[in-house]
Amino acid sequence: MLYHLLYPLSHIVRSFNLFKYITFRSFLAFLLATIISVFWGKAFIGYMKRMQFGQIIRDDGPESHFKKKGTPTMGGVFMLGSIFATILICGNFISIPLQVTMGVTFSYFLLGFRDDYLKVLKKDTKGVSAKGKLLWQFLTALVAMFVVVHFKVINTELYLPFIKNPVIDLGYGYIFFGAFVIVGFSNAVNLTDGLDGLAIGPIMISAVTLGFLTYVTGHKEFSQYLYIPYIEGIGEITVLTSAIIGAGIGFLWYNSYPAQIFMGDVGSLSLGGTLGTIAVLAKSEFLFVLIGGIFVIEALSVVIQVASFKTRGVRVFKMAPIHHHFEKLGWPETKVTVRFWIISVCLAILALSTLKTR
Repeated sequence: MLYHLLYPLSHIVRSFNLFKYITFRSFLAFLLATIISVFWGKAFIGYMKRMQFGQIIRDDGPESHFKKKGTPTMGGVFMLGSIFATILICGNFISIPLQVTMGVTFSYFLLGFRDDYLKVLKKDTKGVSAKGKLLWQFLTALVAMFVVVHFKVINTELYLPFIKNPVIDLGYGYIFFGAFVIVGFSNAVNLTDGLDGLAIGPIMISAVTLGFLTYVTGHKEFSQYLYIPYIEGIGEITVLTSAIIGAGIGFLWYNSYPAQIFMGDVGSLSLGGTLGTIAVLAKSEFLFVLIGGIFVIEALSVVIQVASFKTRGVRVFKMAPIHHHFEKLGWPETKVTVRFWIISVCLAILALSTLKTR
């Protein structure tokens, strides 16, 4: 909004020229999202406590989690609300990549809100059915991918880390590949959200890394220097990733151990979908497997556990997702969380290092 309202007046007020720059609006987005989420979060937690809308805890989960029963949830509402408000103020809506990403975010936000609403407010432990969730997620992702491919926002070539040139052109098959990435990471982040502060740490680390990638991908000189494809308008997503980081800090203020509020599906599904969409638009699908390695490991642990139990009747892990396995081994919750954060930082640095080895 500020870009569209104030930048055209820069010939009158020279300082308004600042709103032209993605770096300035990204910094502003970070500050605004942090402030909004911290203040809104306090009010939201108070409201959820007064209404007694609390988290339902699994009976078969770690015993240390039983005391969390009744803790307010759906914290993704104030976190995503802070992001939406910030982008409304700082975003440049001419950017098609930003429009598409926000469209996916909002659709997954509605899905997560519906699921949490049924579970928490209506006391329906099932929420939205698994098939219903996947149908919603894939339809949204397929529409988004069709738009960016059909209108040539991005090409349909696949790029791999360490390799300078594209390895294959999928054509319209890229629509289904991209949709799979978006849906996969949406659910992977959802599975990771199981301990105080666990999911939001890798989310912010991924946002920082993807923010850098979208900035250089949207800059002709930088993209040419790093041998990565130039994508017009994707630099504006850096403003969004800055808002995610700021809102994440505000959320972590209340979600750090012992958590005063949980993210809920409204936060994890939408943020996972957002990060997956950004990765696809930045042509960093395979690189994001490394950046978001924690999410991949969490999802794989569930797949392995289910497959092993159904085929052999044997559980590979004491409990899945894998963060519960380490809890069952006796690791304190905070140790699991911090160590997963450390791994996430190392993976992000390793991912960025591949840019200079192409």
